Amino acid sequence: MLLSPAFAPVGFADLPGWLEDDHLAAFEAFRRSAFHALIKPYRSGALGVAFDAFDAAYTEARERPVTSVVDARAFFERHFQPAFVVPEGRERGFVTGFYEPEVEASSVRTEVFRVPLFSRPADLIDIDDQNRPAGMDPYLAFARQTADGLVEYFDRPAIEQGVLSGKGLEIAWLADPVDAFFVHVQGAARLNMTDGSRRRVTYAAKSGQRFTGPGGVLAEIGEIPLEKVTMQSIRAWFKANLHRVDEILWRNRSYIFFRDAEVDDPTLGPIAAAKVPLTPGRSVAVDRLLHTFGTPFFIAAPALTAFDGKPFARLMIAQDTGSAITGPARGDLFAGSGSDAGEVAGVVRNDADFFALLPLFAGGAQ
Repeated sequence: MLLSPAFAPVGFADLPGWLEDDHLAAFEAFRRSAFHALIKPYRSGALGVAFDAFDAAYTEARERPVTSVVDARAFFERHFQPAFVVPEGRERGFVTGFYEPEVEASSVRTEVFRVPLFSRPADLIDIDDQNRPAGMDPYLAFARQTADGLVEYFDRPAIEQGVLSGKGLEIAWLADPVDAFFVHVQGAARLNMTDGSRRRVTYAAKSGQRFTGPGGVLAEIGEIPLEKVTMQSIRAWFKANLHRVDEILWRNRSYIFFRDAEVDDPTLGPIAAAKVPLTPGRSVAVDRLLHTFGTPFFIAAPALTAFDGKPFARLMIAQDTGSAITGPARGDLFAGSGSDAGEVAGVVRNDADFFALLPLFAGGAQ
């Protein structure tokens, strides 16, 4: 198997903090992907790590669960070869954080709850190179079916100005447009309903346009210095500039649609792109075009201490992706659910070193 030069093989002794990590927590996350692999294979990434190279590790993880950190570490050392992931266009890799917001919501529109979360519209069509109309932006993965054929779907400004109103797509209503926007950014949320019930919504589809983050916009127009852009600083700016919320948020044309999802285990996050529940502090979103879901990554970011007060050095499992997550050494760390997790995720913007754990079948022949 031919691997990309983006991978530079190293030893486990070269992973800073490897011996001090809780490998059992990472093993449990990895095991969830191992069981999903029985249902549907993950797509192999362009960097050359084939899905079937995980067969031996997945089989053992399913059939021989481990119960100690020592045994979990031995499992990863037995099945994988670490390799430094060479960053693209920068000296080091980069990590951000994401989480599952928890917000108040109503099942009906009221004077307070006026911002809808929409389900997927019937006229939203998946497109690819086989059915993409000539001249349509190749980035678009969704389009709108019309009598004259497929066209670009309505964007955020059009939707928030009412183009989908009256179609029965509203699945919940929030009070704050900024809260709703961050639910879109995170792709999932736990909803505390006004009738006392609790729901979870998660990503169903998107309008398809490119994502433009409000932090970058606010830095570009000189409102917040780029180095001070966090979720917290963005929220504070919006609170102080309510009259400019639409102006900034509508710069992001991408719009997210949702569906209801079960909360089978309240300690875990939503089911994400890899079709397994995310594990707080152990699931990472990666560039799915380059990497293969289920790949373990040891990520070291010494300046990042928001998770537990210690320099970040953890084994993470690739179980999600995102439109802003591009490049071989780029990751989005899942911090968990609720406001405390949001406080952690919102400040994560750190340089980091990425080490991919390559299945020996893939890496051993190099």
